[in-house]
Order: sequence, then C-alpha cells, then structure tokens
Amino acid sequence: MNYYEELGVTSTSSPDEIKKAYRKLAMKHHPDRNKGDKTAEEKFKKISEAYAVLSDPQKRQQYDTFGASGFQQRYSQEDIFRDSNLGDILREFGFGGTGGGSFRTSSRGAGSGNLFEAFFQQASGQGVRQRQPHVKGADLTFELAITLNEVLAGVEKTISLRREGHLENVAVKVPAGIEDGKKLRLTGKGSPSPNGGPAGDLYLVIRIQPHEYFVREGSDLLVEKKIPFSAVCLGTEVAVLSLEGKQLRIKVPAGVQPQAKLRLKGHGLPAGPRGPRGDIYVTIAVEVPKKLSAEQKKLIQHLAETGL
Repeated sequence: MNYYEELGVTSTSSPDEIKKAYRKLAMKHHPDRNKGDKTAEEKFKKISEAYAVLSDPQKRQQYDTFGASGFQQRYSQEDIFRDSNLGDILREFGFGGTGGGSFRTSSRGAGSGNLFEAFFQQASGQGVRQRQPHVKGADLTFELAITLNEVLAGVEKTISLRREGHLENVAVKVPAGIEDGKKLRLTGKGSPSPNGGPAGDLYLVIRIQPHEYFVREGSDLLVEKKIPFSAVCLGTEVAVLSLEGKQLRIKVPAGVQPQAKLRLKGHGLPAGPRGPRGDIYVTIAVEVPKKLSAEQKKLIQHLAETGL
C-alpha cells in the first residue's frame, strides 16, 4: 500500500498538508457516517493507517527509506498505531472517546491482531489492556572490505560479532560481481529485542579496496599502459596481466592516438553472480622521456627537420 497515494498527497507534502488530507477523507469515509458500507470501512482503515505512519516523523522517515515492503517488515500493525494522534482528531469530529458514538468492527480485544480494532480501541480510549508487542531489535550496520579479485569469483568471509556478551563467528557469502556500497543482509544477526521479540538484522556494506593498477567501471576494468613515442608511430604489442594472473597480449596499431582505448573482451568482472564478464580496456599513454642521450637528441632533431 502506498501511504501517500491513499491520502492523495506526495512525499514532499508538509505535516499540515497530510493532516488536512486525512481530516477530509476521515470525515467522508468514517463508518459512523457510512453504516454497513464495507467499502467505506476498508477505505477508512487504509487512510487511518497511512496517516498514523506519515504523521509520525520517525515512522515516515523509515517508510521513505525502506519503502512499503521494508517498512512492513520493521513495524507490526500495533507498532503503526502506537502513540498516534488519531484519537484526538476523531474526537474533534465527535467520533469516539468523549465525543459521539465510537465504531468498532467487533468486541474482541486489540490483541486479536485486527488492525482496525486495535486502532479504535486506542483512539476511543476504551482502556482495553493490550498485550505488549514483541518489538524487533535494532538493526546494525558494518562495513566489509573485499578485494577486486574477490569480486571476480565471489568469496565467503567469516566475521566475528559480539552479541549479548558472547563472541559469535558468522559466515557471509559475498556474490561475484558485487558493487561497492551494496548491502548484504543477515537476518536476525542484529541487536536483540528488549522484550523477547525477534532480533534485528545485520547489514554489511561492501567496500572494495583499491587495486594496484586496475580501476573498475561497472563490469569493465580499466588500465593504462605507457608506450614509447616510437611504438606509437610504428605499432607494438603490450602485455596485460588479468585479475586471474593470466598474461594477455594486445596489439597496438601504428599511429594509435594518445588516450585511445583498446579492448580485451571477456576479461573483466562478471555482471552479477551469473552475468557475463565485462572487458578490460587498455588506455594508451605516450611515455615522454625526461632526459635524452646525445644520440637520441640528435635523432629527434632529425625527425623534427623531416616534419615529424
């Protein structure tokens, strides 16, 4: 469910705009105004849930960060309505609490798990004692450093975590082709719940260490090769060592221009765990000597006289 769409607002709407939108829709769809109308009842449930989230800065931030599915994994229905001001708004209309009649879907307790029921027991101040929800523990985030060679084939790492006073070794499978900054999620390896609920999750942020001469660009690898001016003019062949340690050779055509890129197809990184491999691009740079011998200087002067 898209909470912004339910209320007819956008992700940039202010708290006042969100409150105004909810008030308007609540007046229209409140069950006390639509006796026996299941469609109105269902709509009222949805807009009330949307407002309970978007009116709370922390919940709204979580929703914007993780999206609808990620938010639902972190917040139960009871969590969504806890500490909301829905009851105050409805009492302004004369619904629930000390105002007019209060609508409830049934007479069972809020602990039954019925979203609409739990909300109205809270909003109307019925005083029904609710079971303390099992709140999920906090998520943890750590960085995991890997090499470019480990990106090539994937790797299994073992990390040590201190949880509840004990040191725990956890195996982590890092898939081939993973990109820098990607997150791996280890369910239940975060902080424990404060009241017996499920533990939080552990997120490992991948940090790829710099390579000695390769630079990554997606699934391709870039490397610079310096060759003498004479080789640029006459053509040559240069050697490139692949990530696997394989000696590759590439022909440099005569008259190649500086910063030209030559391709070694299929020797880059995989595009994901099962994707095809990218390429190695060799950038040609001209190596200019800082000093010339007397003979070299003489030859260069001769070449200059011939227009080269």
